Amino acid sequence: MSRADSQDFTRLFLTDTPMMDTRAPLEFKKGAFPHTVSLPLMTDAERAKVGTCYKQQGQDAAIVLGHQLVGGKVKQQRLEQWLEFARQHPDGYLYCFRGGLRSQIVQQWLKEAGCDYPRITGGYKAMRRFLIDTLERIAADGQFRVLAGHTGCAKTDLLNALPHSIDLEGIAHHRGSTFGKRPTGQPSQIDFENKLAVALLRQNHAHPERSILLEDESMLIGRCAIPESLRLRMLAAPLIIVEASLEQRVEHSFRNYILHKLQEWQQAEGEEAGFAAFRDDLTKSLQKIQRRLGGVRYQQLDDLLQQALNEHEQTGDNSLHREWIRIMLSDYYDPMYEYQLTQKKGPVEFRGSAADINDYLKNNE
Repeated sequence: MSRADSQDFTRLFLTDTPMMDTRAPLEFKKGAFPHTVSLPLMTDAERAKVGTCYKQQGQDAAIVLGHQLVGGKVKQQRLEQWLEFARQHPDGYLYCFRGGLRSQIVQQWLKEAGCDYPRITGGYKAMRRFLIDTLERIAADGQFRVLAGHTGCAKTDLLNALPHSIDLEGIAHHRGSTFGKRPTGQPSQIDFENKLAVALLRQNHAHPERSILLEDESMLIGRCAIPESLRLRMLAAPLIIVEASLEQRVEHSFRNYILHKLQEWQQAEGEEAGFAAFRDDLTKSLQKIQRRLGGVRYQQLDDLLQQALNEHEQTGDNSLHREWIRIMLSDYYDPMYEYQLTQKKGPVEFRGSAADINDYLKNNE
């Protein structure tokens, strides 16, 4: 039994419905949705030729050219990929930009091959509009709490252990500080917003009466910008403040920015090239804040960092990293946090250790 085309966007996103994106690769790269696979009708070059033809000669000529470009063996190869997707995801859908010609053609070719596969009415544009509106609605009407605390107090670990929370750094694929870059890069701004909107939709749909817990972040998480409407709500939200000693924060930062970061780079690049990339990452991250640190303090920290990296590489002893991390936390990140805390408009609802906060939030849903 064939399934009907759909525009039930809430259900599609809440159930992580698999979707086949038939737009060109460049369109997909600019922005797509979670659980979506790029299986384009046309390559970027083919789409460009059809677009030029459309402008110069009209739609009919463009359609003829499209069939010429995507015909014979090319058509058969792409059709086999679409059929394989449909076999693997019998509950899925296909879409193009507006739910128009491209998705109609793919749907028709699939039908001719014996596969009745539904498409999404309105396509990418309608789904993107739905997610923008969803994010704005929940930012305006939802309830939020913000988990704050000095750098290194393991806020993200605590956040992910708690219900009704959204990990903004996880969605942005970045650790949130100057040193937070990850080897595999970040999503596009549109992908970040889409995934964030889906996370908000899921939380709000499951428990509309409960507050959503977010980690305190600046406007940018790496290169991903928190939407302004949500950022303003976060500034006014009640604060839950995590408290930890400097030594605890040094150890947490050491694990995150030395042990885990090096492991990620070496998994991506191999042992030797990975260490070189790790060194470059830390060195350039420190350079980014050279002006804020001031010349003398920057030179002191860079000397300590290079000494730690040299010892780490030559002897395997990574312990010297704790020294520059301790200075960074106490002399740079702590004063910045104290200032940012004064800019918050929301009340401090609770403060304490991670264990205290865990107990408090589980008893105060």
